[in-house]
Amino acid sequence: MSHTADQRSPILLAHPDAIPTLEGDPSPGVAWHYGDPLGEQRAAGRGAVVIDRSDRAVIEVAGAERLSWLHTICSQHLTELADRRSAEALSLDGNGRIEDHFVLTDVDEIAWVDTEHARGAALTDFLTKMIFWAEVDVAARPDLAVLTLIGPQVRTGPIAELLEIPADAPVYAAAELPEMHHDEEPLGFWRIMPPTGEDRALPVVDLVVPESELRQWWTELTEAGATPAGMWTFDALRVAAARPRLGLDVDERAIPHEADWIGGPAEFGAVHLDKGCYRGQETVARVANLGRPPRRLVLLHLDGSAAGRPSTGDAVTAGGRAVGRVGTVIDHHELGPIALALIKRSVPVDAELLAGPADDPAAAVAARIDASYYTADDQVPPGRAAQQRLRS
Repeated sequence: MSHTADQRSPILLAHPDAIPTLEGDPSPGVAWHYGDPLGEQRAAGRGAVVIDRSDRAVIEVAGAERLSWLHTICSQHLTELADRRSAEALSLDGNGRIEDHFVLTDVDEIAWVDTEHARGAALTDFLTKMIFWAEVDVAARPDLAVLTLIGPQVRTGPIAELLEIPADAPVYAAAELPEMHHDEEPLGFWRIMPPTGEDRALPVVDLVVPESELRQWWTELTEAGATPAGMWTFDALRVAAARPRLGLDVDERAIPHEADWIGGPAEFGAVHLDKGCYRGQETVARVANLGRPPRRLVLLHLDGSAAGRPSTGDAVTAGGRAVGRVGTVIDHHELGPIALALIKRSVPVDAELLAGPADDPAAAVAARIDASYYTADDQVPPGRAAQQRLRS
């Protein structure tokens, strides 16, 4: 088991207790944990933690037509996105399969897009190629970095006062960060993201800051009461909330319905069903109106007494038959070993499952589906209901 370090992250290099993410991790060059990963998760549950996510790629989209242009090439309804508001969106291929998931925040006539480290260059290239005649400029911004705050105390008390976050600010609200101790114009913003953790009860606030101020913001946030935490904590909490991550829980065949990324900004989704005219939209509309996706995202509880753990990409089997794919596998401070998985929609919630490498059944561990995020197929899709009414 080897670790990687990235000179881009001064926080990782400076903190004496930081353990970097493992080699091959989708978040290279940031802290995996700071010596007590389960304690860091507990700190998120009772107070506040700050997580270095400066591996994320940040892209600047400027120009008068930025929102109307983005509206035509992604899955989200953006033409009416207000200033200082955020949204999540997907870029799909022609068959409706997910290529990119990103967060967009519009502040002072600039749309800031950030996405997974591995997809930064590809998304920048795609956006640039799609400009054509639009009044839009696209530029990668490696000089900007993302920090994430999680916990009940990030929206109240000293941290909220430091960031000047109003108590009534809704999810996806955003604003410029207060001026720091320098003479330059303030740059950067905070945004409120959907809650995470078990029962999706923990508030989340992202900061996008100049990399030159990353250390200073880290210091001020920790002095305001935030505990340093690593990506282990971030992933454990989002897995407990059944929130997927591109590159781990979403494979090359996944469509938005399978990943629960459906719904407009008010519903914390990345796909708005009241818009069309974007690549892959036909698949989204067909599944929404006439059928159901072939797979569903589930939260698995794994046998904690087993010696091993499944890995991302391993098979989920039922009765010796492959029924799905393992995504993120993580140890949670209360739930123990858990994982996200994409499984066939026909698999019942009480199925006896195994998770492990397909070529070594003996290494598989027992798994059961958490019923909290399992939705029974007892509702008829709207399009099919309309067909039935016409037939009757």
